Amino acid sequence: MKKSAPLNASVLLMLSPLLAAAAPSWTMVETARDTGHLLTPVEVAPISSAQAPAVTLDPTEQFQEIIGFGGALTESSAWVLAQLSPEKRLEVIRRYYDPTDGIGYTLARTHLNSSDFSLSMWALDETPGDYELHDFTLEPMRRWLMPLLHDAAQIAGPENFKLLVSPWSPPAWMKTNFRMDDGGSLRGEYAPAWANYYVKFVEAMRREENLNVWAFTVQNEPEAKQVWESCLYTPEQERNFVRDHLGPALARAGLTDVKLLAHDHNRDILEAHADATLGDPATAKYLWGLGLHWYVSNDFAVSSRVHAKYPDKPILFTEGCWEGGKNLGRWEHGEGYAHQMIGDISNWVCGYIDWNIVLDQRGGPNHVGNFCDAPVLVNTTTKEITYTPAFYYIAHFSKFVQPGARRIASSGGPADLQAIAFANPDGSLVTIVLNETDAAVAFSLSAPGLTLACSIPAHAIQTYHSTSQ
Repeated sequence: MKKSAPLNASVLLMLSPLLAAAAPSWTMVETARDTGHLLTPVEVAPISSAQAPAVTLDPTEQFQEIIGFGGALTESSAWVLAQLSPEKRLEVIRRYYDPTDGIGYTLARTHLNSSDFSLSMWALDETPGDYELHDFTLEPMRRWLMPLLHDAAQIAGPENFKLLVSPWSPPAWMKTNFRMDDGGSLRGEYAPAWANYYVKFVEAMRREENLNVWAFTVQNEPEAKQVWESCLYTPEQERNFVRDHLGPALARAGLTDVKLLAHDHNRDILEAHADATLGDPATAKYLWGLGLHWYVSNDFAVSSRVHAKYPDKPILFTEGCWEGGKNLGRWEHGEGYAHQMIGDISNWVCGYIDWNIVLDQRGGPNHVGNFCDAPVLVNTTTKEITYTPAFYYIAHFSKFVQPGARRIASSGGPADLQAIAFANPDGSLVTIVLNETDAAVAFSLSAPGLTLACSIPAHAIQTYHSTSQ
């Protein structure tokens, strides 16, 4: 299991004195709007008793296992990175995925066929009526996507790199509207062929690219009719496709190691899809869990309600971004990530996959103009790379919470703060504290055997990390 590590040598020099002085071995890093701190080590002071409202940790009360953190490796992200020099391109990927110098990403999501964040609309088998998929090919992915997938996997380490694959649409010839965009549904006569498409993809990736597919979602946003690639499923249609076609196809091919997630859409319809799929034992046996997006609803508790009904099925956050392509890189976007992550993970969500890891100065490219923000932005004209506040806010989780960590009980503290805590596999504890208000807030952090005197600036996030327990 990887250990947390500084982003670069300068951070190591800053952190070393604190590591030596902290008692007993607690460190803190801070990102704050008004101080210039970006994952900056700040000294913490042990005290004999709480002098301010205490955030209290109880490592004996543990909840879900954390799978990891990551982002989407889209064709758009791959193209933007290819506009940089090879050295700068790899620098961005390393800052995400390098287990020593990066921020701890181990998860990635990419698209089966094209998505809106592709340069154009394409499928891996464009031949109408090719029921046996004789013309299936990975060729459309090879110019832009494959180099990014390979480099991220190599930098993270293949054993630590989990690739989730989501389709936005089957090929046009498999659909009721004969288009990949504008909604439409899967034609019943092509359901077996579409299920085998997933199988073909896993087998081709392993055989031709030596890349492993960790998991599929059944369909990206199955209830969203979009002007870009989309395909509509009711909860019952998704259940039937998994039960009658996709699950059996993966099983027949000996691909039961590939995890399958239903839903992959917003919180407002999570319960309906969970009840239709997980509530049917013949379907649930093929499903590892559910995917979740943050758009539309902030009802974080929906994940707890679903967990209470289906406690053996994990819920993984699979997509979120700030939409519209305006005001890119705002501080509030970083705060929003942290707010969403605390809200979801406090309600049994087991990991987080952001949307595009990098976009250009417009929030694209996007072949239908559906621009959005990303944690890393590249001006493709000047070649300037901007690590936005979102990058650092996400890093407060991904860099310190190790895969295999458990969320632990945390309670108390000032009403203006949000907090969440974890126990890592190496025995260390991690507490993340978020302040979205306009004023600094004093609090105490109470852990077994230690109380720390703390203060968090306005519009800031802090991560407290015990190096041993």
